[in-house]
Amino acid sequence: IKQKKRHMGDTKHFCPVSLKENFVLYPGLQEHAAKYKEKIYYFSTSEYRDEFLKNPEEYVAHNEPLQAPPLRVCLLGVHGAGKTTCAREITDKLGIFHIQFEEYLQELILPKTKRKVGPFLDEDHEDDNKIVEELEDFSQTITITETEETKQEVELTDEERAIKANLMGNKELPPEILDKIVPDWWKKEPFRSTGFILDGFPRTLDEASYLSERGFCPDVAIYIQVEEGDILNRLFPPRLKKWKEKQLKKKEYKKKLKELKAKIRV
Repeated sequence: IKQKKRHMGDTKHFCPVSLKENFVLYPGLQEHAAKYKEKIYYFSTSEYRDEFLKNPEEYVAHNEPLQAPPLRVCLLGVHGAGKTTCAREITDKLGIFHIQFEEYLQELILPKTKRKVGPFLDEDHEDDNKIVEELEDFSQTITITETEETKQEVELTDEERAIKANLMGNKELPPEILDKIVPDWWKKEPFRSTGFILDGFPRTLDEASYLSERGFCPDVAIYIQVEEGDILNRLFPPRLKKWKEKQLKKKEYKKKLKELKAKIRV
């Protein structure tokens, strides 16, 4: 028996309500289908189907085709895989935004912390502080006010503490904090109409589930897989250089400290 060809709606197998309300191409399901003007439309939820049926003309094309959302990409991979390098090249060619998730978090707490935080960054800072404090103890030029300011602890909000814990120990951010960060990239300008590459998010199954539950669907998710040896060859030389610079800095500090002690004895 020859089956009659189905005529699909303007958004094909994507939900027209998700496109109109959230500017996202979200796949529709057969169990949430509806017919309007001899065309079949598929919806992501039954609620969206009911919303469509209340006023179908609001969600269909009229004088020109419906505008599709811009490209949205999630770029994933382990630290040192080259995500940021690839993202920068792609965004330059396509004219879309590059959102580096970890750097974005750093910027949120930078006004309070005054410096970037992280396991390696904090180790370096602590070592430098020990030497600087020794110099301050013997130096006669540092004022009491300046010393007090360096010892003051900055009070962070609960949200800022959660972000710092994420940067320090990769502790997952709760959904209520993600709700203040992620939706803007899908819903607000200039990201909404330009598109973006989201570098380093999602990193866990829970974060991927968060995107799915909120209806924030990337057009493509790319995972960069790199051999461990390649990552080591890429990351080790700059780390070694940094370590050598750090040792040289320590040597200079100790020399200054020795000179200050000699002056005090005199």
